[in-house]
Amino acid sequence: MNGTTGTTGTTDRTAGRGVVVVGAGPTGLLLAGDLAAAGVPVTLVEKRAPGISNLSRALVVHARTLEQFDARGIADELAARGESLDRLLLFGRLSLDLANLPSRYPCVLVLPQYEVERVLERRAVGAGVRFAYETEVVGLTQDADGVTLEVRGPDGGSSTLDAAYVVGADGLHSGVRHAVGLPFPGRSVIRSLVLADVRLTRPPETFLAVNGVGDAFAFIAPFADGYHRVIGWNRARDVSDSEPLDLAEVKEIVTAALGDDFGMHDARWLSRFHSDERQAPAYRVGRVFLAGDAAHVHSPAGGQGMNTGLQDAANLSWKLIAAVNGRAPQGLLDSYQRERHPVGRAVLRSSGGLVRLAMAKRPWVRAARAVLASAVARVRPVRARFVGRITGIGVAYPAPRGAHRLTGRRVPDVALKEGRLHEALREGRFVLVAPEGVEAPTGRAVAAHWASGRRTTLLVRPDGYVAWAAEGADAGSVRAALTEWGIG
Repeated sequence: MNGTTGTTGTTDRTAGRGVVVVGAGPTGLLLAGDLAAAGVPVTLVEKRAPGISNLSRALVVHARTLEQFDARGIADELAARGESLDRLLLFGRLSLDLANLPSRYPCVLVLPQYEVERVLERRAVGAGVRFAYETEVVGLTQDADGVTLEVRGPDGGSSTLDAAYVVGADGLHSGVRHAVGLPFPGRSVIRSLVLADVRLTRPPETFLAVNGVGDAFAFIAPFADGYHRVIGWNRARDVSDSEPLDLAEVKEIVTAALGDDFGMHDARWLSRFHSDERQAPAYRVGRVFLAGDAAHVHSPAGGQGMNTGLQDAANLSWKLIAAVNGRAPQGLLDSYQRERHPVGRAVLRSSGGLVRLAMAKRPWVRAARAVLASAVARVRPVRARFVGRITGIGVAYPAPRGAHRLTGRRVPDVALKEGRLHEALREGRFVLVAPEGVEAPTGRAVAAHWASGRRTTLLVRPDGYVAWAAEGADAGSVRAALTEWGIG
């Protein structure tokens, strides 16, 4: 269990109390929906008025996130709303084939963030999440027994919300992060990025393209509704986000970077924004947690921002459920920091590195880019690691010394004697995947399933990672593992 002991926590006065999630973007919606589906009382606080904004910037859903959606029964609906692409194009010539990803979803799904939010919001509402719109966090106090949030409502009046735990998923300017006094070190790395949703007279090939030439950088991808998302940057034009933007400027940048403006017209959205690279030093302060952009922000290269936040939520939700219900083993909540902070740091570095390589001007940096492109294209282990990092398939969590080699690793959607793993995970419980013939105890927090032809017994966490594994396990060792995880 990532170095924690086998001692189960004791129920305190917060057991059974609810959780307040701040921020109704994808991260907050997924987290709140998970908690409510498990019977935990949840209030979701959001500064905005009700309604899904179509001004969101994220548009890529990677394979690992689709797997998490599948474990919640919503992947097929989201896939039908987007455009599934089996290739990524980087630096104008490096084509990454995703068709061989070891996943049920060997693709990248191009889907606007607002479509993801729409489905997640409906799920959260159906699970019983209480929404508090037009409500802003203005203060926070906590002690050993719980957290009190001071909020300002739509009428301007102040009130308080009490909870066992609070999660700040409220973005770059997080009020929760500010309230607990956490810094957000980093810097703005790219100013005056331009963004447009347009129609194209001459659409390019239908895969994501990223390229930089001279002072120009551009990214273009298709939506399923006939529009294309364009992100561009002109290094020589450093202006504020409030500077007016017209389609002519977007065309100029795209032509410089990709050699054609593809006859873009009928822009339904034009925006200018900047990109920061920042990460909070801690994702937990007492009973308060940070997730998504409240914890880390980085460049849009690789489309990893929204995906990383959703993975934060998937990692944290089942741990909070166990804690609220008094079943959390010692150290379980601390494992959120240990597991997700390094992932956020790695994404910050990789996404920033992609932008710097795409915009390379110095000869030695261009040479390094060529070497990287050649290695990714020709050396299978390098390519697998590169693609695994971007898609999330390759992310693994640290395991304690002496643990089975699979501990902390993602489990593919393995076939079970009845159904498949992702379907079994929809109950929100641990899943014990055992060879036929193994005596498998079950309980309220674990379900047992058998798989033909397997020799390794796996205890799979609710987020789809291996909690414990063994070869030739017997009933006693299985029971010991369940007890260690507080589910025996």
